[in-house]
Amino acid sequence: MLSQQDIIAKGDKYVMRTYGRTPITLVRGKGVWVWDAEGKKYLDFVAGLAVNNLGHCHPRVVEAIARQAGTLIHCSNLYYIEPQVRLAEQLVNNSALDRVFFCNSGAEAVEAAIKLARKHAKKVSQDKSQIITALQSFHGRTLAAITATGQPKYQKGYEPLPAGFKHVPFNDFAAMEEALTDDVCAVLLEPVQGEGGVNVAEREYLQGVRHLCDERGALLILDEVQTGMGRTGRLFAYEHYGIEPDILALAKALAGGFPMGAMLAREEIARAFSPGDHASTFGGNPLACVAAIASLGVLLGEDYVKNAEVVGSYFRKRLADLIGRYHFVKEVRGLGLMLALELYIPGAGIVDRCRNKGLLVNCVKENVLRFVPPLIVSTEDVDAAMKILIEALDEEREALDSDGA
Repeated sequence: MLSQQDIIAKGDKYVMRTYGRTPITLVRGKGVWVWDAEGKKYLDFVAGLAVNNLGHCHPRVVEAIARQAGTLIHCSNLYYIEPQVRLAEQLVNNSALDRVFFCNSGAEAVEAAIKLARKHAKKVSQDKSQIITALQSFHGRTLAAITATGQPKYQKGYEPLPAGFKHVPFNDFAAMEEALTDDVCAVLLEPVQGEGGVNVAEREYLQGVRHLCDERGALLILDEVQTGMGRTGRLFAYEHYGIEPDILALAKALAGGFPMGAMLAREEIARAFSPGDHASTFGGNPLACVAAIASLGVLLGEDYVKNAEVVGSYFRKRLADLIGRYHFVKEVRGLGLMLALELYIPGAGIVDRCRNKGLLVNCVKENVLRFVPPLIVSTEDVDAAMKILIEALDEEREALDSDGA
């Protein structure tokens, strides 16, 4: 086996530099823990960026993948695929939507949603094609998805961007009302903006947008790539708001760590797609589907969605205790086990201090520490993470004080 130093050196030489990588190599995981190539153990509160909701290598997901890998890994969507049909039925039965399109990632799920919304709108008017999204949103890395994303830094250098998108401030209903004109076919929102800093939609805002879409003949698309599959303490975040979307984008935790995405839609909307209108070679392959079936079964059967609510509430209170204790801690926000600690200072140094002490967290928007641990996390795990975080914050305070900050 290559040493950690060799892996990093070869990675820097051969892999395109599209990521700002942390200088460790993770080689093994179990539950809420991961180990690097030198044997160091970390409490993982990044969870593959909200992918590993059941932790690492959950035995039922591992067994399902291993069994299917010896049976049938891939076949074309030219044929009916039994695990795909079973998974689609489970997603429909546990959501407010009627049909499913399977793909491989969140960006693909969002792309499918954009295409379906526009195809459906053409039945009404050829001019009804605009899609409204929110500033500070994140919807993926494909050209249409980064154009939908309300953060110019992701778009820089990729011009010309696809036409047909409007951006408005998040949680600003007046701005949405003004922007939702007759040429708008859909509104695309995250119930909680993940990469934008864990910004939570207000209940009245989402309810108002739902009503406005109905009133003006636009579809409501919810991007639950990060919030879906139990992350917020509900299977889907829209359940917090007393509304239902017309189209729903899922990915990340859907298949327990195996790459998979899905776009769900109401029956009337789904009919806009005919054979040949959209496709994905690997979308809904047998291996991904059995992983998702196993993951969804564990998630619901062992009530980890409720655990996300209960432990998330406990974790949020522990984080809130830090306000006032540190002059550079500004705010705590989030839903379930999707939480953020906003700082008045850059957070990269605190991330490094935590990692050196055995806790993995990440920073978004430069000054927002994001916590998305596996949904199997316990209050004891939270206490262990908080002990490390407090030590890191103490060290940061000492460093700032010594610099005269």
